Amino acid sequence: MTKVAFIFPGQGSQYVGMGKNLYNNNKSAKQVFDKADAILNKSVTSLCFEGPDEVLKQTINTQPAIVTMSIAAVEALKSQLNITPDYTAGHSLGEYCAMYTAGVMNLDDTLKAIQKRAELMSTVKGGSMAAIINASEEQLNSGLAEGRKFGYVDVANYNSSAQVVITGDTAAVKVAGDHMLANGVRRVVPLAVSGAFHSKYVREAGEKFKEFVKNLSLNDAKVPVVTNVDAEITTKAEDFRSKMPKQIYSSVRWTQTIKKMASEGVNTFIEIGPGSVLANLNRKIVPDAKVYNIYDMESLDNTIQELKKLSVEL
Repeated sequence: MTKVAFIFPGQGSQYVGMGKNLYNNNKSAKQVFDKADAILNKSVTSLCFEGPDEVLKQTINTQPAIVTMSIAAVEALKSQLNITPDYTAGHSLGEYCAMYTAGVMNLDDTLKAIQKRAELMSTVKGGSMAAIINASEEQLNSGLAEGRKFGYVDVANYNSSAQVVITGDTAAVKVAGDHMLANGVRRVVPLAVSGAFHSKYVREAGEKFKEFVKNLSLNDAKVPVVTNVDAEITTKAEDFRSKMPKQIYSSVRWTQTIKKMASEGVNTFIEIGPGSVLANLNRKIVPDAKVYNIYDMESLDNTIQELKKLSVEL
């Protein structure tokens, strides 16, 4: 039996031109972009289609742009295929697209929430992040222990068995990375970010977001969402309300999230949104699962044809 999960990418997947092909060729996608421009009182369409890159990659712009493009893509899919996923999840800000897809928030509130989140996170300065490639658990823990002699460092993202991202004080992150390189880890890649996301550096932003979320209209999910902070199935509105602020400063448990859905029988994952970061990660986490992408009309049409071949229960 085929079980399908929709998954949505996070910050870093953006590129200039994303969504333009969908906007020009699908009415449902166009409506999402046009509504985002109106709700957020700025041209998300121009940011996505024209950039420039240095403006698009600013957190204040990146987050609403990716969410808008991803929701436009999921609406384009729904306009051509009567499909409801069995589960949904998103990587960091992608979780807002998952909540939208599950009916937790309407489009207006999803856009307003992600804009507020982006505003709060864009004020965060200090600290750094680095991706660690092919580290064993022992190598990772040893590096973190060494780094903590020089300050605060922790895991921001558990992206796959082959990649984690560390975050924290700049000196501690560097020492941890250098220690891992000296002890057999293949690569450490410093990330071009404005601050140490998913760490104590953004706890204040999380606490301020908690106040915003108190008055947000949330519904129980119609489709189970596997949440970043704990990799657990979530459906209750009040559980989302408590997890949304925590997600800002907690580790993104993406590896655990995908494994959770796989343990529930999910064998087909559709990444919806810019790029193919999650699809590539998934091939490492669940190599036997089928993985598809939707980011333009061609990938949309190809995915629909493949789903029909799988005889998905539509």
